[in-house]
Amino acid sequence: MSRPFIIGLTGSIGMGKTTTARMFAADAVPVWDADEAVHRIYAPGGAAVDPIRAICPDAIVDGGVDRDVMKSWLAKDPTALSQIETVVHPLVAQDRARFLRDTDAPVVVLDIPLLFETGADAQVDLVAVVSTSAKTQRERVLSRGTMTPDQFNAILAKQMPDAEKRARADVVIPTDTIDDAQAAVKKLLADVKERSSHA
Repeated sequence: MSRPFIIGLTGSIGMGKTTTARMFAADAVPVWDADEAVHRIYAPGGAAVDPIRAICPDAIVDGGVDRDVMKSWLAKDPTALSQIETVVHPLVAQDRARFLRDTDAPVVVLDIPLLFETGADAQVDLVAVVSTSAKTQRERVLSRGTMTPDQFNAILAKQMPDAEKRARADVVIPTDTIDDAQAAVKKLLADVKERSSHA
């Protein structure tokens, strides 16, 4: 079985990545979501439960990993992040490999928020970055009511700047409006199909 053409989809918080991923899925393109993979391995019976129990027993609540406990551990212990990543990154990579192995679709999307930061861009055929203005990004995130401006700024500080992501992208998907994003997704898929037919 030939392997699929892999589109790596990424973008900073509030840029419209989730909405854009749904557009690919609506076009019958299988999407692997890194955040959903983490939810799977943290769920009761998930692959991360026992390894996390070994490094932070308090984080296991009702048989699964409690993210709030993990957050408070991260806030208190400067070594926590590297310990968690040592457990989580290989398990997420296994989940992604399983997805790629089990699909027979010609094109797939890997939705990875930290695509560049984790070096996962080396494993895809094309990188698509979703982007909008900093003003729209901020309005979107704060209108959700799930974080304060300070929390938003802290997350932004940890992510690669949008300008750098756009500079490293093969394709930039503008998400100023739904129509803009939809048109860019359709064009990208048409281009990939065209490229595959000449391969």
